[in-house]
Amino acid sequence: MPRLAVFALVVCALAVAAAVVSFTQGSWLGIVWILMAGISSNMAWFYVRKSKMDRERRAGTPVAS
Repeated sequence: MPRLAVFALVVCALAVAAAVVSFTQGSWLGIVWILMAGISSNMAWFYVRKSKMDRERRAGTPVAS
């Protein structure tokens, strides 16, 4: 797994934890943390897919969309 994908997953996990803490304390700021978790999970997914496509391209196999 690429390093950027791992960092994005760590940010996602921390954002979810921050959202849980925020909501349990009665703050609506947790909505911002949920949005950040969504963005970071999409970034992780993007970097994993990009790495897979680059590997397949280097190996010469056809890339499936």
